[in-house]
Amino acid sequence: MANANTQIDPMHGEEIGHGNSKAAWAAIAVMMVGFIVGCIAFAGHNPTVVYIGVGIVFLGLIVGWIMKKAGYGVNGAKSGSAH
Repeated sequence: MANANTQIDPMHGEEIGHGNSKAAWAAIAVMMVGFIVGCIAFAGHNPTVVYIGVGIVFLGLIVGWIMKKAGYGVNGAKSGSAH
């Protein structure tokens, strides 16, 4: 049973957001497409398309980074949760 007197460290008290932003969702969506393409190609023994799937995954990283810089990241100006 948990101790009722557990204290939270004030240094780590604020919520980090866990990537709940438009940039994170777009990046994950693109990366999921890349993984699906890569897995289907792997099962079909098509190495060229597997590498295309890997490229799509890296494209997802770039999409997320660009959207974060554009203000759609956690607490970004265009994310809707900016203060």
